[in-house]
Amino acid sequence: MKFLLIVLFRAHLTMLIPARVFWPYFAGAVLLIIGLARIIKGQGLQVRGIEKALVFGPLFFAIPMAVFGADHFIASKIVAATVPAWIPGHLFWAYFVGTALFAASLSIATKKHSGLAASLLSAMIFSFVLLIHVPNFAANPHDRFMFAIVLRDSSFSSGALACALAQPGECSKQKLNWLTVLVRYVIAIPSVIFGVEHFLYPDFVPVVPLKQPLPSWIPGHLFLAYATGAVLIAAGLSLLFNWKARLAATWLGIFVFAIVLLVYLPIMIAKLSDIGNGLNYFADTLAFSGAALLIAGVLSNKDHSTAALTGKEPITG
Repeated sequence: MKFLLIVLFRAHLTMLIPARVFWPYFAGAVLLIIGLARIIKGQGLQVRGIEKALVFGPLFFAIPMAVFGADHFIASKIVAATVPAWIPGHLFWAYFVGTALFAASLSIATKKHSGLAASLLSAMIFSFVLLIHVPNFAANPHDRFMFAIVLRDSSFSSGALACALAQPGECSKQKLNWLTVLVRYVIAIPSVIFGVEHFLYPDFVPVVPLKQPLPSWIPGHLFLAYATGAVLIAAGLSLLFNWKARLAATWLGIFVFAIVLLVYLPIMIAKLSDIGNGLNYFADTLAFSGAALLIAGVLSNKDHSTAALTGKEPITG
């Protein structure tokens, strides 16, 4: 029955999306169906209040990983060209990474060996930061878009690590504490920097400030840029100073998801055949939302900044 539904869904989707870019959409849609079924079956929606948003963190993170994995197969030569010249077998690594991304997304969405999968995914993404993005930025230190990619992928690595930390028994309490501090800082710093850039360059797409200008048909450019910048800065500072950090990360994830629906979903629909400027921007921003929610899930409800000022453990968060 499930196979029949997938076949029918694929046939319907093919009528809307060109065949050459079909698979990233299909991969994301499959992960959406699997993830939602897992959440409903696990009674995750019974969580009350704002904490309900945290249930969607793994799904919001897994869907983009599946999309990126499929990208590696339909644009393998483009991906292979980004592999450093000193590493042999460029095309092999394009396919290998694509497979790894999809496998990790499936594991995270189904919660099958998700701790191991998320740990390996975090290490893999961080290796991209060190081997590809940092050297690219070092070669072009005045290119703010290169710097944004370094920060973006660092936050993705942090989100994957937070997903691993959320699994029971993955590491000792002492190790968990310092790793939690690490993931908090690695989402906080990009949030603050991205927020400042929204005030300096308000004409570009919101959240992750990459090269694409905000389309003229989307209303309220300045309001959207400044509101996004203010939220990113406020959430980032709260995370940096550990002041209601869990709440800040949760609201950051919710706000970014709202931007995905209000801005990036219309852009994606308007550019169905151009995944580089449509679907991938949608997936990038959704992954940032998922990373924020995953990090919120491993943060304490306690307001540790109060403890630091008074020398006493706070009673409530």
